[in-house]
Amino acid sequence: MKKHLVLFLFTCSLFAACTKDNSAPDPGTADARTKFIGSWSVGENWTKLTYVVTISADPNSKNGIFISNFANSGSSGNQAGASVSGNAITLDPNQTIGDGWIINGGGNMTTTSKISWQYTINEGANLINAVATYTKI
Repeated sequence: MKKHLVLFLFTCSLFAACTKDNSAPDPGTADARTKFIGSWSVGENWTKLTYVVTISADPNSKNGIFISNFANSGSSGNQAGASVSGNAITLDPNQTIGDGWIINGGGNMTTTSKISWQYTINEGANLINAVATYTKI
């Protein structure tokens, strides 16, 4: 009888060790936006200026973000909307920010602290091809 009890307890412990731990996060549910969230120092080719943007999560989207002061358009103006997929960030197409600028383009996170951007700004009179580097602050 003692052998049966030991065998029974041993078998139960094997099944308990094989059950899924529901407290561990599912790697498929990690928020891809997290690495983009925060303040970034921007160096841009067309303005030759350095300025700061802030990236925040869009609470109404699982992959959407907002970028305040995109293209140095002013932090009180419209935020640029974008979406994140892996290390890529894509501006929502043909949106208007600042003084009626229409923007398009995107970027890629090249390291955990840098994003390389290429985008266009149609300011009405000119189409500007911009290249920028965001460095996390």
